[in-house]
Amino acid sequence: MFSDKKDIFFDLDHTIWDFDRNAEETLHELYYRYKFDNLFNRSHSDLFIQTYTENNHRLWDLYHHGKIDKATLRKARFADTFSQLGVNPELFPTAFEEDYLAICPTKTNLFPNAHETLQYLQAKYTLHLISNGFKEACEKKLTHCNLSPYFKTIVISENIGVNKPHPQIFEYAVKNGEAKTEQSVMIGDNLDADVRGAQNFGMEAIFFNAVNAEKPTDVKHMIHDLKELQGYF
Repeated sequence: MFSDKKDIFFDLDHTIWDFDRNAEETLHELYYRYKFDNLFNRSHSDLFIQTYTENNHRLWDLYHHGKIDKATLRKARFADTFSQLGVNPELFPTAFEEDYLAICPTKTNLFPNAHETLQYLQAKYTLHLISNGFKEACEKKLTHCNLSPYFKTIVISENIGVNKPHPQIFEYAVKNGEAKTEQSVMIGDNLDADVRGAQNFGMEAIFFNAVNAEKPTDVKHMIHDLKELQGYF
């Protein structure tokens, strides 16, 4: 289907690296380490993790579009979670977030068939990475999961000063990767940041839909499993 393509650009979080699963494992561990079961009067961590995840997704969407900065995102995702669960945000221990930021990026849960698919594609195409994630976290994830060797170039928005879906980051990534827009494809989970961002720049895009969301009419290509990419390339 994409026989004319030479370069493939991947998103990292929620596309290759299973952000929610890794975050859930980390938060579950820290919930009991910091005795949040007593603080929230809930023996299980499920509601805390669910509330945090919803807030984190909402805040990341704002961050993608430049409406909040890194510091606001990191502070609000836990503060809002505390407030929504009826606990004073001032009781949130700063060491909890420090531990979360240290542990979570070292987790190694990837989406199924990630390594297999990247190995298959690397043999035929030049692979690149474009992430809106934070620099230090991205570097840890790539190292602990042994992902760096797959990619010719790695572009992290924090280093560039602009996030997907802004066309400038796609322009930078294509130029930095010595690629051509018309011969490139972007693969990612975020409809605005990855798919529409790439399409508006003039690049083909594939929506990685691991959560079985409804396919929007403006999205041409969609997969539910990374292995499906072998049928595209």
